[in-house]
Amino acid sequence: MPLIVTFIILGVTIILFMTNRFRADLVAIMALLAFVVANILTPQEALAGFSNSVVIMIAGLFVVGAGILRTGLASIAGQLLLKWSNDNELRLFILLLVIVGVVGAFMSNTGTVALMMPIVVSIAISLKESPSKFLIPLSFVASLSGLMTLIASPPNLIVSQILVDAGFNKLGFFELTPIGVIGLIVGIIYLVLVRNHLLPNDKERAQSNEGYKLSPQKIMTDYQLANQLFKIEVSDDSPIIGQKLADLKLPATYHLCVMKIHRKQMEGLALLTPEAQEMAGPTTTFHPHDLIYIQGDKSDIARFVSDYDLKFKEISPEEADELISKKMGVAEVLLTPHAKFINQTVEKIGFREKYKLNIIGINQKGSYKLKDMASHKLRFGDAILVQGAWESIELLAQETKNVVIIGQPKEHASIASATGKAPIAGLIMLLMVALMVFEVFSPVISVLIGAVLMIVTGCLRNMDDAYSNMNFESIVLVAAMLPMATALEKTGGMVLLSDAIIKVLGNYGAYGVLIGIYLLTVTFGQFISNTATAVLFAPIALNAALAMDVNPTTFMVAVAVAASMSFATPIASPTNALVMTAGGYKFSDFMRIGMPLHFIMLIVMMIAIPLVFPF
Repeated sequence: MPLIVTFIILGVTIILFMTNRFRADLVAIMALLAFVVANILTPQEALAGFSNSVVIMIAGLFVVGAGILRTGLASIAGQLLLKWSNDNELRLFILLLVIVGVVGAFMSNTGTVALMMPIVVSIAISLKESPSKFLIPLSFVASLSGLMTLIASPPNLIVSQILVDAGFNKLGFFELTPIGVIGLIVGIIYLVLVRNHLLPNDKERAQSNEGYKLSPQKIMTDYQLANQLFKIEVSDDSPIIGQKLADLKLPATYHLCVMKIHRKQMEGLALLTPEAQEMAGPTTTFHPHDLIYIQGDKSDIARFVSDYDLKFKEISPEEADELISKKMGVAEVLLTPHAKFINQTVEKIGFREKYKLNIIGINQKGSYKLKDMASHKLRFGDAILVQGAWESIELLAQETKNVVIIGQPKEHASIASATGKAPIAGLIMLLMVALMVFEVFSPVISVLIGAVLMIVTGCLRNMDDAYSNMNFESIVLVAAMLPMATALEKTGGMVLLSDAIIKVLGNYGAYGVLIGIYLLTVTFGQFISNTATAVLFAPIALNAALAMDVNPTTFMVAVAVAASMSFATPIASPTNALVMTAGGYKFSDFMRIGMPLHFIMLIVMMIAIPLVFPF
């Protein structure tokens, strides 16, 4: 009876995975609860997956991948791609796939595709090609890159851990690489050959409309802020020394806005203070040799400089960009219909005092106002441009009753914070890989060291940034699916399935059983996640290998490889789902392009796997 219940629960779980009616992690948790309610698993057994080292490692890899993304290290690959392709479409296509394969060896395939997709779309448009010609190959090669290293794909980590739990040697960091290289070469050759025949090339298809993401740099360009920003220095005998900013009434008297101040006396402590600058506030006082960054019309600033015996200083284009830095940024904010600021002037609302942000521009129905803003009466539909500390902008974003911030200030703050740290992220990644290759620590500890270093070195802004970049759906899915193998084992389900495979295909020897396990894993993998597929079939493959007294590593590698072959449906992999919308693909596009690749990979892998991992 428990065996029948186990198969019923697994069958319903697979059907729910295939229908996509509920999220995958919710389905996995429901299955876990069903096993406990049916008294097949104890609560301790059901929750054991959440303490599994594979789950912790996957969480850590999300953090490391985010650090690589935030610092711009991975985008260097896209820049090199543009440089080397020289507008040659075939060369661009091959370079793109090779770079995705290399980057994907050290990042999740989802992260790789998410990183490369905007680059690929912009390149395709610049070459007057349809992005649909590039995005399915991007997804397929990202999946194949999961075979390049142990950490490149969750199925690799899962089968390695199951081998260890069964008393066998774990997979080495580069042990799968020969299989990965073979798969990558075959996949790239196939995609190059069919790119003009099977791949859609409809220029009318969607060209990645993922929503309007207004970057701080674009805001500065739209408002032409660089032309309105000036730098002045406080002289030794200026009457402004010791005065508070609020007492000067600059907006009303001179129509000016002080953006920030660089304190000269802090320069000697530059190593201890990451940025020798401070946000200008009402109580800010001025000191000799302060550098004041101020926004407004040049004639008004000249009058202010003359009245207070200040000095004009040359400002470089780079300094104009300093409005966006690790600590400070800009954001455009829309007023809601019920905002308390409506019908009030900028001067009266006390925005700087309440939110510690400067209003430096107003967008009124496409007309940009950058001076004499103090007397401007705000209306519904106005967009106000604010400047200040990223933390203050993020706090303002929570004022949903009054304002809606356009874009993603938290995202931009994280990117700004990590700017210039690509070499550090690269060194951390190399250190993590070295620790795993030379087995200095266990893989999970090596990954956690890399994740922690990404945070403490500033490649990620803080722990909130690290947590926000973890894909908890994947983490919970893995943790909830792992105990299902325990349920199969306790009820005898694994032995039953492995015996059935051996009975049907055993006459063909270990080779026939290997083909059967590979085909079953690939088939299920087109409808449920590769993680769930590996969790279900790895124990079955292990039992089949032990029953036939052959090398279990051969069968486990076949499961890991088959679980990464996600080509025939858009729901086979998160990467397929990502590119489906961006490329305007239909379900049939994946079938048409993916099925021939599946047959080719079946032949190639059934030759390659036993050669690299003999029976």
